[in-house]
Amino acid sequence: MDLQKSDRHQDTAPRASELRASDADRDRIADLLRDALAEGRLTSDEHAERVEGVLAAKTVGELEVFIRDLPAAHQHRAAPAFAAAPNRPTVGAIPADPDDNVVAVFSSAVRKGRWRAGRRIHAYAIFGSVEIDLSEALFEYQQVAIKTFSFCGSVEVRVPENVSLRGTGGGVLGSFEVDNLDSTEPNAPVVYVDGWAVLGSVEARPKRGRLVADILDRVHHKVQHKVDKGLRKHLDR
Repeated sequence: MDLQKSDRHQDTAPRASELRASDADRDRIADLLRDALAEGRLTSDEHAERVEGVLAAKTVGELEVFIRDLPAAHQHRAAPAFAAAPNRPTVGAIPADPDDNVVAVFSSAVRKGRWRAGRRIHAYAIFGSVEIDLSEALFEYQQVAIKTFSFCGSVEVRVPENVSLRGTGGGVLGSFEVDNLDSTEPNAPVVYVDGWAVLGSVEARPKRGRLVADILDRVHHKVQHKVDKGLRKHLDR
């Protein structure tokens, strides 16, 4: 009886291609399409059309359709080996004085958009809120330290998905929460968040869909160079 039930279950089990696609599956396909665009395998119109299809895809099989004519779809990549980022900055890598002070006293203060992240940032929220959004920032240094203090306030830190994130701190009748994150890229920036939350909160986590801005800039320049080269070749005919 049990064997018969098991056989029926196996017959009705969905194939891998029929499984519902996750956000991580869509991100993987989108990354491959972005690489294909940078390599000149896809035109900008083809890339845009396929990305739109990826966002609308419901199953894993539907996603695979968009990369089946690309070499990356037929390569079995081994999981990258990388060393986890240390829990503390390298001695001497972070200056004693802050490059930027973000202070909110009975108010709010924000750093976001395209801005240059220094090596040391101090954030103080006293009956106020501080937001430090590094998701579109330019990283000129591999190690960035953010010193936080929240008293009856909140400090919120957001980082790109492809950096490493470390946290050391605590809460006194408050909460100090940092999502540890390890980048698979050996030269990726490492963001260290430490400090205290007293009757308040400190939170640091990655921002979905955001990558280090200067890495994106390099991809953009590479694509633009190929486009310009193609236009010059066309005009010379």
